[in-house]
Amino acid sequence: MPRHSLPLIVFAQFAGTSLWFAGNAVLVGQQGLSAAALTASVQLGFIAGTLLFALMALADRWPATRLFLLCSLSGALSNALIPFFLSAPWLVLALRVLTGFFLAGIYPVGMKIAADLFPKGLGVAMGWLVGALVLGTAFPHLLKGQLSQWPAETLLWTISGLATCGGILLYLLIPSNLPFLKSNGGFTGSIRSIVKEKPFLKPAFGYLGHMWELYTFWAFVPLLLQSHPSLKSQNGSIAVYAFYIIAIGALGCILGGLYARRTSSRKVSQLALAISGFCCLALPWAAALPLNGYLFYLLTWGFAVVADSPQLSALAAQTAPPQLKGTALSLLTCAGFGLTVVSLLFIQYLAARLAQPHLAMVALAPGPLMGLLALRKAAV
Repeated sequence: MPRHSLPLIVFAQFAGTSLWFAGNAVLVGQQGLSAAALTASVQLGFIAGTLLFALMALADRWPATRLFLLCSLSGALSNALIPFFLSAPWLVLALRVLTGFFLAGIYPVGMKIAADLFPKGLGVAMGWLVGALVLGTAFPHLLKGQLSQWPAETLLWTISGLATCGGILLYLLIPSNLPFLKSNGGFTGSIRSIVKEKPFLKPAFGYLGHMWELYTFWAFVPLLLQSHPSLKSQNGSIAVYAFYIIAIGALGCILGGLYARRTSSRKVSQLALAISGFCCLALPWAAALPLNGYLFYLLTWGFAVVADSPQLSALAAQTAPPQLKGTALSLLTCAGFGLTVVSLLFIQYLAARLAQPHLAMVALAPGPLMGLLALRKAAV
């Protein structure tokens, strides 16, 4: 196995997933575009993409690096076209849907490549891989905070260029004719076989509980920051703080992967779910803390909220039918991101009706609870 494989996949995943929150970082507030609408549009596109990929078993029938490249280039193009349509919000949202569709060939396909390459150290590999997703998600916030004088189109084009580089490098340096990238075929009827796998369903339900919380937390980190009296008018500081609160999750993923090697993926997932669930419930009290204490609380939440993600993905990959691993991961992410749309819209609805909108985030607590219950009797 080439030594450069894992760092290369990590970089390509970081580069490709930077497309995810690119719109949130630079477009919120323009032409009435909200964080919820921009995030939900990407999620809807991602759901459609993962569902189609699962139905056609593309991740198991095509060379994975070729699929990753095509989706990286197409997602980058969809993102790069946004500046030409800023006067038409519905077209911007349509392009965000299209970007989300092509992300379906980046995130789960990247996990599939890692699962094929690192079957024994999968928890550690997934920790690095999902850590790259977290950094890619946070990166646009850093660009906005540090390069706030740049116009929106320059930031969007920079992110598109990064995603293009990641896809090309992965395709060129991990040849598609390697044996581990040749998958057995899969068909629509295979989905029924996947959902009948009881060992797979337990981490799958854990993953769904985790997804109820994760992306809604990320989408509303700026709202949580703006709720503090010390930050109400500091947009530049909020963008930088948002980067660190999201990006620290990468450290949670990596350390969780290393800890899983000593314990188990299930125990790491349970610990992370318990901490993030506590953070959800503690919000009404944490919001009254001094600024430094409140930032520490949000950093803790950001660390824990995603630390379970790579371990739940590893458990799902290990318990899925081997010949349908890519399809199973696509199907699971489809269901998970479908749930995120419901979560986003529900929290947005609550926030609009509360005197203190940020307290709507307490309603994320049932997600970690569901995850803990699902993993309680898991055999993995």
